[in-house]
Amino acid sequence: MVIEFPMELFEAARKKSGWQKDFIPLAERMRPEKLEDFVGQEHLLGPGRFLRNLIEKDQLQSLIFWGPPGTGKTTLAAIIAHSTRSHFLTFSAVLSGVKEIRQVIQEAEEQKYRGRRTILFVDEIHRFNKAQQDAFLHAVEEGTLTLIGATTENPSFEVNAALLSRCKVLTLRGLTAEEIRQILKRALADKERGLAALQVEVFPEALEHLSEMSHGDGRVAMNALEAAASSAPLQEDGRRVVTLPIAEEAMQRKALLYDRAGEEHYNIISAFHKSLRGSDPDAALYWLARMLEAGEDPLYIARRMVRFASEDIGLADPQALSMTLASMQAFHFIGRPEGDLVLAEAAVFLATAPKSNAIYTAYEKARKDVEAKGALPVPLQVRNAPTKLMKDLGYGRGYKYAHDFADGVVPQDYFPEELGGRIYYRPTSRGFEKMISERLAAWRQKMGRRSEP
Repeated sequence: MVIEFPMELFEAARKKSGWQKDFIPLAERMRPEKLEDFVGQEHLLGPGRFLRNLIEKDQLQSLIFWGPPGTGKTTLAAIIAHSTRSHFLTFSAVLSGVKEIRQVIQEAEEQKYRGRRTILFVDEIHRFNKAQQDAFLHAVEEGTLTLIGATTENPSFEVNAALLSRCKVLTLRGLTAEEIRQILKRALADKERGLAALQVEVFPEALEHLSEMSHGDGRVAMNALEAAASSAPLQEDGRRVVTLPIAEEAMQRKALLYDRAGEEHYNIISAFHKSLRGSDPDAALYWLARMLEAGEDPLYIARRMVRFASEDIGLADPQALSMTLASMQAFHFIGRPEGDLVLAEAAVFLATAPKSNAIYTAYEKARKDVEAKGALPVPLQVRNAPTKLMKDLGYGRGYKYAHDFADGVVPQDYFPEELGGRIYYRPTSRGFEKMISERLAAWRQKMGRRSEP
């Protein structure tokens, strides 16, 4: 289905009075029409940023907006529709096929003949099959139309390479809780399109709950606010008061005891860390769920697990670090709620891996020596000697090239003379470190390094 702007495109967002308003969701009524009213995506729309410049200068090129639901993809299209001097069409990838695409291209060619550019907005572009996507190629390549697509799926997999190469992909991020609070407050204060006429008062803890538990989705937050306002009992003075229980019911999520900036935040992350260290995957999963369901930043949890992989596992299982980094990347790739399972997998892996803090302990010993002894001179034999003067001064003299010796190991002083063969790293007999321990024992004996640090 093809719809021409301005009469029909985003018409619902522009209707502000009359009986129709009662049937238009709050999120649709409050959809911004101007760039200055848009909240979020500062990396694209901040002063001097790429997308802001394109919109303000009306110099749009073919784009694909990729991001989670409720982050502003369609709203950005609406803003472009209201600000551009181009012929603007919207197209549904769900309802339309190749026949409708050809009609759009024909119309765009007619507009081009008249000296006017056509911008086509395609919602859910990932739903197009290959034939439908191919039908756009020639028109986009020739500049007959400028394509703006919106998708929640990774364009690398869902949009064919030929079409993708003709578009610039812009990644939209999930909204922060503060950005969502700003959107909700705006809706509460707006008398014409929002809820101000209903005299809705939202308690701070209720507003916090709606903002946090929408998990970056502005539409979810607005729908929950509207539901909460509708279900709030009417007070004698005509107000509708939204309390935390009403917000919980509207969001269908309970507010858990958790303060991301307070004591409970540190208590729960501590319990999670200690459960991993104590090799209890069940307790680790419980505390992980507590944090995620309470609105903790999932990437904060992922970063803590990366740290844990080095601090508490280290070389007892070298896969731990790769696993946690992969989980962070995978979560960033798919987001919530599907990404919760990725973090759960990483947590169970860490909890069930062999444990060692040998790397952590070794580094602390080395750091303390640096702190106590200062910048000790590098031994001459292991200094670099790129010039004749340095060679004449003895740089590199007497250095033994390890590969020239059996097993690639040779007795040689690499430490500053004052430290004299310290031993920092003492691997455990657990996991992969057992093999490292046996290997190091033989090497250290060969190098004559037996002294205590």
